[in-house]
Amino acid sequence: MSERQAQSWVEQMSTGLAVVDGGLRVLWINPALAELLGLGLRHAQGQPLQGLLPDAGVAEQAARSLAEQRSVQCRGVLLPSVTGSQRVDVTLQPVEKGELLVEVHVLAELPSTVSPLSATLRGFAHEVKNPLAGLRGAAQLLQRRLDDPDMQSLAGMVIKEADRLAELANRLLRHDGAPHLAPVNLHQLMERVAELIRAEPKPPRLRPDYDPSLPDVEGDADRLQQVLLNLARNAIEAGAKTLTLRSRVEHGVRLGERMFRSALRLDVMDDGPGVPPALRDTLFEPLVSGHVDGTGLGLALSREIAHEHGGELRFVSRRGETVFSLYLPLPPRIGVATTGRTHG
Repeated sequence: MSERQAQSWVEQMSTGLAVVDGGLRVLWINPALAELLGLGLRHAQGQPLQGLLPDAGVAEQAARSLAEQRSVQCRGVLLPSVTGSQRVDVTLQPVEKGELLVEVHVLAELPSTVSPLSATLRGFAHEVKNPLAGLRGAAQLLQRRLDDPDMQSLAGMVIKEADRLAELANRLLRHDGAPHLAPVNLHQLMERVAELIRAEPKPPRLRPDYDPSLPDVEGDADRLQQVLLNLARNAIEAGAKTLTLRSRVEHGVRLGERMFRSALRLDVMDDGPGVPPALRDTLFEPLVSGHVDGTGLGLALSREIAHEHGGELRFVSRRGETVFSLYLPLPPRIGVATTGRTHG
């Protein structure tokens, strides 16, 4: 990517960006930030950072970021804008020549019905959008330069996953973050997850165990895929050597307050050490993780997605066999015989 192409790409980003010098005066801002502040691009140049972001704490943290040469985040900063005051998150990142990159992320106003988990996830979505854009750009560059078709295919997979995760982040950031329901072929979904797991640096042995008679289900394919992928990657991080992806119909299942004649059950089973007893009661809570580097958001997000679909996420675990099961209700109009075959 040439310098001109890179500059054009940065200027088209929807995230507000600015670069300030060592004296905290603006050297450059992108159109997104100028539009947010109601300023002309040229008018902003030379202004003190505090002229753009009046919160005194931002200037203090900017000076600290430059002095310590490390990234600093300011959350919930009140920003006067052309549409009225609103809250933003500000990230301050030292760059070359003693300058500072300023990123401004507008926070969506959350309705009172949004759960604390959703609020946490929306904050997390802000954090991942820019790294995903960089990941996608790097993968595109690799795809163009590589001659090996297999490597091009892997780069294409990275691009597709970056796009999918970016769309998930966008949905979390929008007011209408409801799932996009459409018929989903669950076995195609599970095969897609298996394909992604096989592309891991040290993939486990994969065992598919599908009931071929399962009907399609109304769901959001991207979100359901994320659940299964989270479960599979958790198993790998826990040390699983073999991973079984299994689909079944289960009869007489209570999901929440409702009893269903039939439900679909998607299992991710591993042969790892099992869930530590100390975590079993709180495993699905935000920020609870059994891994040193874990964020504790994967299972919390997975459970929320299951609930969005009227289903549940459950697990049973002992050393050598842990099974996480995603239950999805079958509507009454879809009957499943004891053989697993659908009938009208």
